[in-house]
Amino acid sequence: MNEQQILDIFLKTDALLQGHFLLTSGRHSNQYFQCAKVLQYPDYTSQVCSVLSDYFKDFEIDTIIAPAMGGIIVGYEVARQLGKRSIFTERENNVMSLRRGFTLSPEEKVLVCEDVVTTGGSVFEVIDIVKKSGAQVIGVASIVDRSNGKVDFGYPFRSALKLDVVAYLPDECPICRVGKEPLVKPGSRKVS
Repeated sequence: MNEQQILDIFLKTDALLQGHFLLTSGRHSNQYFQCAKVLQYPDYTSQVCSVLSDYFKDFEIDTIIAPAMGGIIVGYEVARQLGKRSIFTERENNVMSLRRGFTLSPEEKVLVCEDVVTTGGSVFEVIDIVKKSGAQVIGVASIVDRSNGKVDFGYPFRSALKLDVVAYLPDECPICRVGKEPLVKPGSRKVS
């Protein structure tokens, strides 16, 4: 699939939202990628994630790990396509951690999967968990990279769709200054 075909899927599923959004990073934007609206369709999920699994198919990988909530389905589908184990991290007392009996062993080779990358905050937290376990990060994959090329994880990074999307610091947001659109937080993570 090419990027236009992936963007068409986002548009068909109403997953590319326009408005005034509070991102997980704390920044504001006029666009929001609600990947869950794409991921509700197994055929679209398979097609979009095939871009990621095709890229990483020749890498030596034991396990796919993803942050909850957004990355879980992405990680699972990439793992399914690669024939690998899939686990996820989640927040406990505001700290990203492995729960539910999931573990990583030393020297295990791990691919980190996410739905959308803006600042890479959740991915960096997952990378830290992988490193602390003694496992090895092999790469990072996401459906959407909206970082405008600013995020460097230090590992091979592949996204299915790269879009330059504006994100503002809250005190620099022109949408706030106009004051006509309410600020909406559509994602799963609470931001203070």
